[in-house]
Amino acid sequence: MIRNSSSSSPPRSELSAALAACRGAFIGTGLVSGMSNILMLTGSMFMLEVYDRVLPSRSLPTLVGLLILILIIFLFAALGVLDAIRSRILARIGGALDEALSGRVYDTLVRLPLRIGSRGDGTQPLRDLDAVRSYLSGLGPVALFDLPWIPLYLAICFAFHPLIGFTALGGAIVLVALTLATEMMTKAPTKAAAEAAMVRNGLAEASRRNAEVLVAMGMMPRIAARWGEANDRYMRNQQRTSDIGGGLGAASKVLRMLLQSVVLAVGAYLVINQQATAGIIIASSILSARALAPVDLAIANWKVFVAARQSWKRLSKLLEAMPALPQPMELPAPTHRLTVEAITAMAPGTSKVLVQDAAFKLEAGQGLGIIGQSGSGKSSLARMLVGVWQPVRGKVRLDGAALDQWSPDVLGRHIGYLPQDVELLAGTVAENIARFEPQPDSEAIIAAAKAVGVHDMIVALPQGYETPVGEHGTALSAGQAQRVALARAVYRDPFLVVLDEPNSHLDSEGDAALTRAILGIRERKGIVVVIAHRPSAIAGVDQILVMNQGRVQACGPKDEVLSKVLQRPSGGTAPTPIGVRPEKSGGVSA
Repeated sequence: MIRNSSSSSPPRSELSAALAACRGAFIGTGLVSGMSNILMLTGSMFMLEVYDRVLPSRSLPTLVGLLILILIIFLFAALGVLDAIRSRILARIGGALDEALSGRVYDTLVRLPLRIGSRGDGTQPLRDLDAVRSYLSGLGPVALFDLPWIPLYLAICFAFHPLIGFTALGGAIVLVALTLATEMMTKAPTKAAAEAAMVRNGLAEASRRNAEVLVAMGMMPRIAARWGEANDRYMRNQQRTSDIGGGLGAASKVLRMLLQSVVLAVGAYLVINQQATAGIIIASSILSARALAPVDLAIANWKVFVAARQSWKRLSKLLEAMPALPQPMELPAPTHRLTVEAITAMAPGTSKVLVQDAAFKLEAGQGLGIIGQSGSGKSSLARMLVGVWQPVRGKVRLDGAALDQWSPDVLGRHIGYLPQDVELLAGTVAENIARFEPQPDSEAIIAAAKAVGVHDMIVALPQGYETPVGEHGTALSAGQAQRVALARAVYRDPFLVVLDEPNSHLDSEGDAALTRAILGIRERKGIVVVIAHRPSAIAGVDQILVMNQGRVQACGPKDEVLSKVLQRPSGGTAPTPIGVRPEKSGGVSA
């Protein structure tokens, strides 16, 4: 029989699947909670027996026997082992969730800016996962597991006397109403506080990255004012949430204390009218308090629950929008050609076309220089060539296989990339060159450094290749960082090497080393693409592509293309290619 797909249940989210994998642990927690709640009846039953049996009979052996029994139960079961087991199980559920999803969350955190740009707080997904894990490992789930046992306590109260049962039931209804009121009144401010926190954290991170600019140009007070407004919105909503939760939590505690007194009064009334015993007064008071304890605990942890629920929703939407990348069959290493088939690019998260219908082909051993005015789409084209951006139309192919037929980690072995804004990761120079391989090849590291002429500079550093580069590579100068990043791009001789303004921080010696590196890539039958604003960067290429307003204006052999697009300024000075700045004497010091 074929089941109608329209009637089938929707696919389970990754978060739900991760929790479903902990089903056995949840069942165990439920069983432990059930045993704990049943054993918690011991206190009220003990008081009932003491008042109704021991005191009237004045039997000391009965009292001693009951006391020994309750000590054994409380010490070895209810108050000791069971609560510890439940806490440990919940902590491990949170750990299992983190283990199952932390890799996926990190993957989306890295890929998200490539999909939507750099808007918002980039580390929010990690905090969302922390919030869900912290809730699962805390007291919030304890209240959820104890709530189903409220009817048992209420049923025993009804068994003592209907009037006692209705009194306890009325208190439970009021507390549940307080819980619902907490939910409705804190939902909006909690959401607003989370949104304000994202804006505030985003401004703080942007300010930290641009500290030099803010201080040098006197912008800090104005940006601080914007950050202060976002912080004020966050604090106002956070305070409102805390005030509501705290006020309703205090009201629930007062109600529980009042309910115990009311139950005692009702019990005393029943005893006076000979409808109950003295033991029932104490036992029903304990049971009514125990019945309402989970509701009180739920209200106390409601703020954490609401935050975790919002984090859950955000994570679910994020993981759904950024599914795990498939692992296609590994293809042979490319060795022949790069083909670009009418590709069009838009900036992530926008509808603005930056590159339109760019097409060209490069064979092994060729080098392409891409020139053009600022904003003509050169860097956008480079990002598509290395697979950082996905074309909205067209394909980039290596030996006929589109880039999306490769998994990113495998494709990365065949690609070297030097972005326009160079940033090294915290670690040693050797680790950065080796792309943080777990077991790097020292010979390959040195070969990459020598290929770009940076070996002598590295060994002159205080600790040579083991010199820490610092956070964001700040221990090195801009020129040193660019040359180390260039060595990283050619590590293990990738087939395709794309260099975006590789000499922006280099002096004349660095320019010469760059040209030798480009020629070396071509000699070993690799393909190199260089985006340039200075003529020295394209000295080692044999092909030129000219970009203009996102379109390919000309493409072909270097001498042929340059002869067509050269512009001769008035005064008879030397011609300069479009989009290529003339060299300054001595270059830029590293």
